Amino acid sequence: MKNLEKVYQPKSFEDRIYKKWKEDGYFTAKVNPEKEPYTIVMPPPNVTGKLHLGHAMNNTIQDIIIRHKRMDGFEALWVPGTDHASISTEAKVVNKITSEGKSKESLGREGFLEEAWAWTEEYGGNIKNQLEKLGVSCDWSRDSFTLDENLSRAVTTYFIKLYEDGLIYQGNRIVNWCPSCGTAISDAEVEYEEEEGHLWHIRYPYKDREGYIVIATTRPETLLGDLAVAVNPEDERYKEILGEKLILPLVGREIPVIADDYVDKEYGTGMVKITPSHDPNDFEVGARHDLGQCIVIEEDAAISKGYGRYSGLERLEARKLIVEDLEKEGLLEKTEHLHHTVGHCERCNETIEPLISKQWFVKMESLAKPALEAYKNGDLNLIPSRFGKVYTNWLENIRDWCISRQLWWGHRLPVYYCEDCGEVIVSAEKPDTCSKCGSSNLIQDPDTLDTWFSSALWAFSTLGWPKDTEDLKYFFPTNTLVTGYDIIFFWVIRMVFSTLYNMGELPFTNVYFTGLIRDSQGRKMSKSLGNGIDPIVVIDEYGADALRFTLISGNSPGNDMRFYMEKVESNRNFANKLWNATRFVLMNLDESKIKPLEELELEAEDKWILSCLNTVTKQISQNLEKFEFGNAGNAIYEFIWNEFCDWYIELVKPRLYNDDLQGNITAQSTLNAVLMNIIKLLHPFMPFITEEIYSYLPDKKDMLINESWPKYKEEWVFEKEEEKITLAIDAITSIRNARAELNIPPKKKSKMIFATNEDHLKESFEEMSLHFKTLASAEEIIIEDDMDELENAISLVKNQYKIFIPLEGLIDYQKELDRLLKDQKKNESELKRAEGKLNNESFVKKAPEKLVEEERKKIEKYRNIKMELEESIENLRGKINEL
Repeated sequence: MKNLEKVYQPKSFEDRIYKKWKEDGYFTAKVNPEKEPYTIVMPPPNVTGKLHLGHAMNNTIQDIIIRHKRMDGFEALWVPGTDHASISTEAKVVNKITSEGKSKESLGREGFLEEAWAWTEEYGGNIKNQLEKLGVSCDWSRDSFTLDENLSRAVTTYFIKLYEDGLIYQGNRIVNWCPSCGTAISDAEVEYEEEEGHLWHIRYPYKDREGYIVIATTRPETLLGDLAVAVNPEDERYKEILGEKLILPLVGREIPVIADDYVDKEYGTGMVKITPSHDPNDFEVGARHDLGQCIVIEEDAAISKGYGRYSGLERLEARKLIVEDLEKEGLLEKTEHLHHTVGHCERCNETIEPLISKQWFVKMESLAKPALEAYKNGDLNLIPSRFGKVYTNWLENIRDWCISRQLWWGHRLPVYYCEDCGEVIVSAEKPDTCSKCGSSNLIQDPDTLDTWFSSALWAFSTLGWPKDTEDLKYFFPTNTLVTGYDIIFFWVIRMVFSTLYNMGELPFTNVYFTGLIRDSQGRKMSKSLGNGIDPIVVIDEYGADALRFTLISGNSPGNDMRFYMEKVESNRNFANKLWNATRFVLMNLDESKIKPLEELELEAEDKWILSCLNTVTKQISQNLEKFEFGNAGNAIYEFIWNEFCDWYIELVKPRLYNDDLQGNITAQSTLNAVLMNIIKLLHPFMPFITEEIYSYLPDKKDMLINESWPKYKEEWVFEKEEEKITLAIDAITSIRNARAELNIPPKKKSKMIFATNEDHLKESFEEMSLHFKTLASAEEIIIEDDMDELENAISLVKNQYKIFIPLEGLIDYQKELDRLLKDQKKNESELKRAEGKLNNESFVKKAPEKLVEEERKKIEKYRNIKMELEESIENLRGKINEL
């Protein structure tokens, strides 16, 4: 029979196999009323993105899910796609045209969009090609892009519906403004970082009385926009100054002292400055007290006109001058150092500026309520459950969503303004005339929508909505979403409330959160640290299967994991072990002799391996249903490496080589059946090697990807045989270890005495005698009643039995003593060297603590070895003296 290549070389078959899967339509799902659908949607990576380890892990987990479900009889659909990523893509295109001496403004909107589309077409396919290298089995025939015609139609439909239901409005409110990106961003796109700063205590003089009050601020440049100072109405300390006028430092504006419940009288001095145009909380206070607005920082983060030498300066430059002037005028009480959190743009890391800005918002209260109830009712399953607190907390404290962005790349707002009468018209197409005054002088709002507005519809827009397609009717709702916990606000929650609003049901039942992948030292991977790892480089060196298995090994939901190249190498070795074991099996298979197992009389080891296979099949299936991918992977790894390769193949070898035809046929048939089930169970995790092995098996059908998932079989439960073989394996392992400790080579055969009063154990030892001879170097097996000891023999005391191995003729005691004395001398030298290092004060003081600790551990190790060697030498000398 044809056999595998001698050397496991994944490069020789991975691309070939993927091409056949894809071109022959193995990933394509069909509307099939006879099957239950199972749907997942790929979190769409940025169209200009590059595959990183986080993508690789996320997509490996999705692929495991969809391959398992496909084999388990479901009509499994995995919808792939990419996101237009408005802010990041626009930034890249701006950088490109700037380097060419052009600008957005000089190109105009249409010219800039042509550049953006050209960029997308050039770089947009990168991540798809890289995902293919990973082996993802998504349905590329349904590949989606958030700016596709139908997805754009879905966005417009959603916007108009929200607007007509009174849930979208335009207004002047405080937004998170990124001066670098030149746009408003949502709360979820703000990252807070710990920074060193200052707290400036500033004197605000009274207008009509002597003295002043002191207000502390971390942003003195904003005092230019102060319109009041507020105290808590219940604060007795400040009752008498309520209504007083203060003179705003450096500006001279009169501002009132007002009372508002927003102020915490227990915090600081219990007095706060109110800057309605530059702080979201102050905005609300200003609205309640009709203070009006005073914008002093512009969109480019420069100070507004009308403020003397500060005008036109960047905010931090202005801050420096303002502090200097406050000090000159005796208005700076004191300055304190402060450690505080500062908001930064998630995209470019620029410090966020809260600004009053005219934007479009979604009212969130009525949308958030059903999303919250769905989780509290248990309809939505978050894995792990601890993220439920994050989910509920964000929805319970949600603010209106700013959805407009001052960008050109993205979904343009379907909003038109009449330049004659000011009427606002929301429409999917540009109207011919104004519905109010009949004018044809209409212009479209220049802003685009937040990227997450469109990706919030991903679970159903990719299936055809707003059209009532067959895909939508059959594959929606989806079943499971796999995503990172870092986008629970950006995407998961928005998908939930948007889908409930549009479809009346949840987008998915389960949300599986992956953790982050860190380097071997536990650090987050980043360009600045230079510790990032390119998955494609790893695949090129070790193969996709080794990388995939590494990414799920030891992986648990929601927890960060460390990435070690040593683990990838180890998993390549695992693949190599399976490859070589398969070569051995195929070498010993005669296709004409293989029969169904139910027609054969199985031996104890055959029943044992089938029973173990049965157990691991159940275990893996249950783990996959519970999304415990790390446990499932570990189970199949242990079964293949230990039970199948290390034990069953060895146990069955004598029957492959002897003249017992029936025993040979049974051995071949069992090997073939177990190997087939092994590669089915391993396929979702390591699809390439398993598909390649499958193509060589005698009872293959079409391709492994289309095979049925193994099922637990009651007829494969063999408890008695499991007990027998487990007993034999335990005894053989103990014998091998004891012989290895005494350096007795496997070729030296010995007599073995099994002592027990248990009849069933005697029967088992008798039955397993051949295995002790072939696997434990036994020359003769003697079974006796229990005995206490046997002179000059290795004694192994087990539960309910003992094993004695007479040492006569096995060991040259003098030769063994010479070896131990040599080891002792070497160990003493190493111990002396390590102790010398630690006795050197210069080394202890100057060397890194890690190095010093390593030497301490070495000393402990050498001292333990010293004790063991001394004991062994003493025992050997005693035996020599006895002789």
